[in-house]
Amino acid sequence: MNAVTSSATSSATVARGPAPQPAGPPAGTGPRGGGPARMSRRRRARTGWFFASPALIVIAAVTVFPVLFSLLLSFADVRLEYGGFRLLSLTGDHYAAVLSSPEWRYALVFTFGFTAVTVLLELVLGTAAALVLERLGAARGWVLAVLLLPWALINVVAAQLWGYLFNGTYGGLTWLFEQILGRQPDILGQPASAMGAMVVVDVWKTTPFVAIVVLAGLMLIPGDVYEAAEIDGAGAWTTFWKVTLPQLRPIMAIAVLFRILQAFGIFDLPFVLTQGGPGTATESLAMLGYKTLFQNLDIGRGAAVATTTAVIVISCCLLFLRVFKTQADEGGRA
Repeated sequence: MNAVTSSATSSATVARGPAPQPAGPPAGTGPRGGGPARMSRRRRARTGWFFASPALIVIAAVTVFPVLFSLLLSFADVRLEYGGFRLLSLTGDHYAAVLSSPEWRYALVFTFGFTAVTVLLELVLGTAAALVLERLGAARGWVLAVLLLPWALINVVAAQLWGYLFNGTYGGLTWLFEQILGRQPDILGQPASAMGAMVVVDVWKTTPFVAIVVLAGLMLIPGDVYEAAEIDGAGAWTTFWKVTLPQLRPIMAIAVLFRILQAFGIFDLPFVLTQGGPGTATESLAMLGYKTLFQNLDIGRGAAVATTTAVIVISCCLLFLRVFKTQADEGGRA
Protein backbone atom coordinates (compact mmCIF):
# COMPACT_ATOMS: atom_id res chain seq x y z
CA MET A 1 0.00 0.00 0.00
CA ASN A 2 2.84 2.37 0.84
CA ALA A 3 4.55 1.60 -2.44
CA VAL A 4 1.43 2.47 -4.39
CA THR A 5 1.06 5.76 -2.53
CA SER A 6 4.68 6.71 -3.16
CA SER A 7 4.34 5.88 -6.84
CA ALA A 8 1.21 8.06 -7.16
CA THR A 9 2.88 10.95 -5.40
CA SER A 10 5.92 10.73 -7.66
CA SER A 11 3.72 10.66 -10.76
CA ALA A 12 1.79 13.77 -9.59
CA THR A 13 5.04 15.60 -8.92
CA VAL A 14 6.35 14.78 -12.36
CA ALA A 15 3.07 15.87 -13.96
CA ARG A 16 3.00 19.21 -12.19
CA GLY A 17 6.62 19.99 -12.89
CA PRO A 18 8.83 22.34 -10.86
CA ALA A 19 7.25 25.20 -8.90
CA PRO A 20 7.17 28.50 -10.82
CA GLN A 21 9.82 31.06 -9.85
CA PRO A 22 8.96 34.77 -9.31
CA ALA A 23 9.55 36.81 -12.42
CA GLY A 24 12.51 39.16 -12.27
CA PRO A 25 12.67 42.65 -13.71
CA PRO A 26 12.98 42.89 -17.47
CA ALA A 27 16.37 43.43 -18.94
CA GLY A 28 17.47 47.04 -18.96
CA THR A 29 15.00 48.15 -16.28
CA GLY A 30 17.01 47.47 -13.16
CA PRO A 31 17.52 50.06 -10.49
CA ARG A 32 20.64 51.39 -12.20
CA GLY A 33 19.50 50.97 -15.80
CA GLY A 34 16.16 52.77 -15.95
CA GLY A 35 16.20 52.91 -19.74
CA PRO A 36 12.50 52.93 -20.79
CA ALA A 37 11.33 54.73 -17.64
CA ARG A 38 13.97 57.42 -18.01
CA MET A 39 13.16 57.86 -21.70
CA SER A 40 9.48 58.17 -20.80
CA ARG A 41 10.26 60.94 -18.28
CA ARG A 42 12.39 62.77 -20.82
CA ARG A 43 9.66 62.46 -23.42
CA ARG A 44 7.07 63.87 -21.01
CA ALA A 45 9.42 66.74 -20.11
CA ARG A 46 9.98 67.57 -23.77
CA THR A 47 6.24 67.45 -24.39
CA GLY A 48 5.61 69.79 -21.47
CA TRP A 49 8.19 72.29 -22.69
CA PHE A 50 6.72 72.07 -26.19
CA PHE A 51 3.22 72.99 -25.03
CA ALA A 52 4.50 75.66 -22.61
CA SER A 53 6.80 77.30 -25.15
CA PRO A 54 4.13 79.56 -26.76
CA ALA A 55 3.22 81.06 -23.39
CA LEU A 56 6.89 81.46 -22.47
CA ILE A 57 7.57 83.21 -25.78
CA VAL A 58 4.67 85.62 -25.21
CA ILE A 59 5.82 86.35 -21.65
CA ALA A 60 9.35 86.99 -22.85
CA ALA A 61 8.06 89.26 -25.61
CA VAL A 62 5.93 91.40 -23.29
CA THR A 63 8.28 91.51 -20.28
CA VAL A 64 11.89 90.62 -21.01
CA PHE A 65 12.21 92.57 -24.26
CA PRO A 66 10.72 95.83 -22.86
CA VAL A 67 12.96 95.59 -19.79
CA LEU A 68 16.08 95.12 -21.90
CA PHE A 69 15.01 97.87 -24.29
CA SER A 70 14.37 100.26 -21.38
CA LEU A 71 17.78 99.40 -19.96
CA LEU A 72 19.35 100.23 -23.32
CA LEU A 73 17.50 103.56 -23.52
CA SER A 74 18.68 104.48 -20.02
CA PHE A 75 22.25 104.60 -21.37
CA ALA A 76 21.30 106.24 -24.67
CA ASP A 77 21.16 109.80 -25.90
CA VAL A 78 17.99 109.81 -27.99
CA ARG A 79 16.52 112.49 -30.23
CA LEU A 80 12.84 112.50 -31.14
CA GLU A 81 12.16 112.82 -34.84
CA TYR A 82 9.17 112.57 -37.13
CA GLY A 83 7.99 108.97 -37.16
CA GLY A 84 10.14 107.82 -34.25
CA PHE A 85 13.44 108.59 -32.56
CA ARG A 86 17.12 108.33 -33.43
CA LEU A 87 19.86 106.90 -31.23
CA LEU A 88 22.74 109.36 -31.06
CA SER A 89 25.15 107.81 -28.55
CA LEU A 90 25.47 105.51 -25.54
CA THR A 91 26.54 107.13 -22.28
CA GLY A 92 25.91 106.70 -18.58
CA ASP A 93 25.20 110.35 -17.87
CA HIS A 94 21.49 109.83 -17.27
CA TYR A 95 22.00 107.88 -14.05
CA ALA A 96 24.29 110.53 -12.62
CA ALA A 97 21.76 113.22 -13.50
CA VAL A 98 18.87 111.27 -11.97
CA LEU A 99 20.62 110.34 -8.73
CA SER A 100 21.83 113.90 -8.18
CA SER A 101 18.50 115.61 -8.89
CA PRO A 102 16.50 116.88 -5.88
CA GLU A 103 13.24 115.85 -7.58
CA TRP A 104 14.34 112.21 -7.65
CA ARG A 105 15.50 112.26 -4.03
CA TYR A 106 12.24 113.81 -2.85
CA ALA A 107 10.18 111.33 -4.88
CA LEU A 108 12.25 108.50 -3.37
CA VAL A 109 11.64 109.72 0.19
CA PHE A 110 7.92 110.16 -0.46
CA THR A 111 7.59 106.73 -2.06
CA PHE A 112 9.44 105.04 0.81
CA GLY A 113 7.34 106.84 3.40
CA PHE A 114 4.08 106.15 1.61
CA THR A 115 4.95 102.46 1.23
CA ALA A 116 6.00 102.02 4.86
CA VAL A 117 2.96 103.77 6.35
CA THR A 118 0.34 102.19 4.11
CA VAL A 119 1.72 98.64 4.32
CA LEU A 120 1.96 98.83 8.12
CA LEU A 121 -1.57 100.21 8.54
CA GLU A 122 -3.03 97.73 6.09
CA LEU A 123 -1.31 94.81 7.81
CA VAL A 124 -2.61 95.81 11.25
CA LEU A 125 -6.14 96.66 10.11
CA GLY A 126 -6.36 93.69 7.76
CA THR A 127 -5.28 91.26 10.48
CA ALA A 128 -7.82 92.74 12.91
CA ALA A 129 -10.57 92.47 10.29
CA ALA A 130 -9.61 88.86 9.55
CA LEU A 131 -9.79 87.94 13.24
CA VAL A 132 -13.27 89.44 13.44
CA LEU A 133 -14.41 87.71 10.25
CA GLU A 134 -13.19 84.36 11.54
CA ARG A 135 -15.56 84.58 14.49
CA LEU A 136 -18.60 85.50 12.42
CA GLY A 137 -21.14 82.84 11.64
CA ALA A 138 -23.64 82.93 8.81
CA ALA A 139 -23.10 86.66 8.32
CA ARG A 140 -19.49 86.18 7.21
CA GLY A 141 -20.41 85.94 3.53
CA TRP A 142 -22.37 89.21 3.58
CA VAL A 143 -19.66 91.04 5.47
CA LEU A 144 -17.03 89.74 3.06
CA ALA A 145 -19.06 90.94 0.09
CA VAL A 146 -19.29 94.45 1.56
CA LEU A 147 -15.63 94.41 2.57
CA LEU A 148 -14.52 93.52 -0.95
CA LEU A 149 -16.33 96.44 -2.60
CA PRO A 150 -13.48 98.96 -2.15
CA TRP A 151 -10.91 96.45 -3.36
CA ALA A 152 -13.01 95.68 -6.45
CA LEU A 153 -12.99 99.32 -7.54
CA ILE A 154 -10.48 100.43 -10.14
CA ASN A 155 -7.84 102.70 -8.62
CA VAL A 156 -8.75 105.56 -10.95
CA VAL A 157 -12.43 105.34 -9.96
CA ALA A 158 -11.59 105.18 -6.25
CA ALA A 159 -9.27 108.19 -6.54
CA GLN A 160 -11.94 110.16 -8.41
CA LEU A 161 -14.60 109.38 -5.79
CA TRP A 162 -12.35 110.41 -2.92
CA GLY A 163 -11.33 113.48 -4.89
CA TYR A 164 -14.96 114.61 -4.79
CA LEU A 165 -15.05 114.06 -1.02
CA PHE A 166 -11.81 116.00 -0.50
CA ASN A 167 -12.75 118.84 -2.84
CA GLY A 168 -12.15 122.23 -1.21
CA THR A 169 -15.42 123.74 -2.49
CA TYR A 170 -18.15 121.10 -2.43
CA GLY A 171 -16.49 118.05 -0.85
CA GLY A 172 -18.43 116.17 1.78
CA LEU A 173 -15.43 115.72 4.06
CA THR A 174 -14.51 119.38 3.64
CA TRP A 175 -18.00 120.37 4.80
CA LEU A 176 -17.77 117.96 7.75
CA PHE A 177 -14.43 119.38 8.86
CA GLU A 178 -15.85 122.88 8.52
CA GLN A 179 -18.70 121.99 10.86
CA ILE A 180 -16.30 120.51 13.40
CA LEU A 181 -13.36 122.92 13.14
CA GLY A 182 -15.27 126.06 12.20
CA ARG A 183 -13.21 126.63 9.03
CA GLN A 184 -12.99 125.12 5.58
CA PRO A 185 -9.72 123.21 5.15
CA ASP A 186 -8.03 122.75 1.80
CA ILE A 187 -7.21 119.08 2.19
CA LEU A 188 -5.58 118.54 -1.18
CA GLY A 189 -3.96 121.98 -1.22
CA GLN A 190 -1.59 121.44 1.72
CA PRO A 191 1.36 119.02 1.54
CA ALA A 192 0.76 117.25 4.86
CA SER A 193 -3.00 116.84 4.41
CA ALA A 194 -2.57 115.77 0.77
CA MET A 195 -0.16 113.02 1.85
CA GLY A 196 -2.59 111.97 4.56
CA ALA A 197 -5.43 111.88 2.04
CA MET A 198 -3.44 109.57 -0.20
CA VAL A 199 -2.69 107.25 2.72
CA VAL A 200 -6.38 107.17 3.70
CA VAL A 201 -7.51 106.27 0.19
CA ASP A 202 -4.90 103.54 -0.26
CA VAL A 203 -5.59 102.00 3.16
CA TRP A 204 -9.35 102.13 2.55
CA LYS A 205 -9.00 100.39 -0.79
CA THR A 206 -6.33 97.77 -0.09
CA THR A 207 -7.00 96.67 3.50
CA PRO A 208 -9.66 94.17 2.26
CA PHE A 209 -6.98 92.39 0.22
CA VAL A 210 -4.81 91.89 3.30
CA ALA A 211 -7.85 90.82 5.33
CA ILE A 212 -8.79 88.14 2.80
CA VAL A 213 -5.23 86.78 2.67
CA VAL A 214 -4.90 86.66 6.47
CA LEU A 215 -8.37 85.11 6.79
CA ALA A 216 -7.29 82.33 4.45
CA GLY A 217 -4.29 81.72 6.71
CA LEU A 218 -6.50 81.62 9.79
CA MET A 219 -8.74 79.00 8.22
CA LEU A 220 -5.70 76.76 7.69
CA ILE A 221 -4.63 76.72 11.35
CA PRO A 222 -5.64 73.34 12.87
CA GLY A 223 -8.05 73.46 15.78
CA ASP A 224 -6.03 71.11 17.98
CA VAL A 225 -3.35 73.82 18.27
CA TYR A 226 -5.86 76.10 19.99
CA GLU A 227 -7.10 73.20 22.12
CA ALA A 228 -3.56 72.54 23.33
CA ALA A 229 -3.10 76.22 24.17
CA GLU A 230 -6.38 76.24 26.09
CA ILE A 231 -5.36 73.15 28.04
CA ASP A 232 -2.08 74.86 28.94
CA GLY A 233 -4.08 77.78 30.35
CA ALA A 234 -3.11 80.38 27.74
CA GLY A 235 -5.33 83.44 27.53
CA ALA A 236 -6.62 85.10 24.39
CA TRP A 237 -3.72 87.56 24.09
CA THR A 238 -1.08 84.88 24.75
CA THR A 239 -2.75 82.54 22.28
CA PHE A 240 -2.64 85.22 19.60
CA TRP A 241 1.05 86.07 20.13
CA LYS A 242 2.34 82.53 20.76
CA VAL A 243 0.06 80.45 18.52
CA THR A 244 -1.86 82.44 15.92
CA LEU A 245 0.77 84.96 14.88
CA PRO A 246 3.59 82.43 14.30
CA GLN A 247 1.23 80.34 12.18
CA LEU A 248 0.27 83.42 10.14
CA ARG A 249 3.78 84.70 9.44
CA PRO A 250 4.26 82.95 6.07
CA ILE A 251 0.94 84.12 4.65
CA MET A 252 1.42 87.61 6.09
CA ALA A 253 4.83 87.75 4.43
CA ILE A 254 3.18 87.05 1.08
CA ALA A 255 0.65 89.83 1.66
CA VAL A 256 3.36 92.30 2.68
CA LEU A 257 5.47 91.39 -0.35
CA PHE A 258 2.57 92.01 -2.72
CA ARG A 259 1.78 95.31 -1.03
CA ILE A 260 5.40 96.51 -1.20
CA LEU A 261 5.42 95.86 -4.94
CA GLN A 262 2.11 97.68 -5.45
CA ALA A 263 2.72 100.61 -3.12
CA PHE A 264 6.23 101.33 -4.38
CA GLY A 265 4.96 101.53 -7.95
CA ILE A 266 1.96 103.73 -7.10
CA PHE A 267 1.01 105.96 -10.01
CA ASP A 268 -2.71 106.19 -10.67
CA LEU A 269 -3.70 107.34 -7.17
CA PRO A 270 -1.50 110.48 -7.01
CA PHE A 271 -1.99 111.13 -10.72
CA VAL A 272 -5.78 111.36 -10.36
CA LEU A 273 -6.13 112.58 -6.77
CA THR A 274 -3.41 115.23 -6.44
CA GLN A 275 -1.55 115.32 -9.78
CA GLY A 276 1.59 115.02 -7.67
CA GLY A 277 0.85 118.26 -5.86
CA PRO A 278 0.75 120.59 -4.23
CA GLY A 279 4.00 121.25 -6.03
CA THR A 280 5.75 117.89 -5.94
CA ALA A 281 4.65 116.93 -2.41
CA THR A 282 2.89 113.72 -3.49
CA GLU A 283 4.98 112.88 -6.55
CA SER A 284 6.03 109.23 -6.52
CA LEU A 285 8.90 107.68 -8.44
CA ALA A 286 6.46 106.30 -11.00
CA MET A 287 4.98 109.76 -11.53
CA LEU A 288 8.44 111.29 -11.85
CA GLY A 289 9.33 108.75 -14.52
CA TYR A 290 6.09 109.49 -16.37
CA LYS A 291 6.64 113.25 -16.29
CA THR A 292 10.26 112.93 -17.36
CA LEU A 293 9.45 110.60 -20.24
CA PHE A 294 6.11 111.83 -21.59
CA GLN A 295 5.95 115.48 -20.54
CA ASN A 296 9.59 116.51 -20.74
CA LEU A 297 10.22 114.02 -23.59
CA ASP A 298 13.56 113.07 -22.03
CA ILE A 299 13.60 109.41 -23.03
CA GLY A 300 17.01 108.49 -21.65
CA ARG A 301 16.49 110.05 -18.24
CA GLY A 302 12.94 108.69 -17.99
CA ALA A 303 14.24 105.19 -18.68
CA ALA A 304 16.94 105.73 -16.03
CA VAL A 305 14.27 106.68 -13.48
CA ALA A 306 12.31 103.51 -14.31
CA THR A 307 15.42 101.34 -14.08
CA THR A 308 16.53 102.74 -10.71
CA THR A 309 13.00 102.30 -9.38
CA ALA A 310 12.96 98.65 -10.47
CA VAL A 311 16.36 98.01 -8.86
CA ILE A 312 15.22 99.59 -5.58
CA VAL A 313 11.97 97.58 -5.51
CA ILE A 314 13.76 94.29 -6.22
CA SER A 315 16.37 95.07 -3.56
CA CYS A 316 13.70 95.85 -0.97
CA CYS A 317 11.83 92.62 -1.73
CA LEU A 318 15.00 90.52 -1.53
CA LEU A 319 15.95 92.18 1.77
CA PHE A 320 12.49 91.54 3.18
CA LEU A 321 12.60 87.88 2.13
CA ARG A 322 16.07 87.46 3.64
CA VAL A 323 14.98 88.97 6.96
CA PHE A 324 11.84 86.83 6.99
CA LYS A 325 13.83 83.66 6.24
CA THR A 326 16.32 84.48 9.00
CA GLN A 327 13.53 84.97 11.53
CA ALA A 328 11.82 81.77 10.38
CA ASP A 329 15.05 79.78 10.77
CA GLU A 330 15.63 81.20 14.25
CA GLY A 331 12.06 80.37 15.22
CA GLY A 332 12.45 76.82 13.91
CA ARG A 333 15.64 76.27 15.93
CA ALA A 334 13.97 77.68 19.02
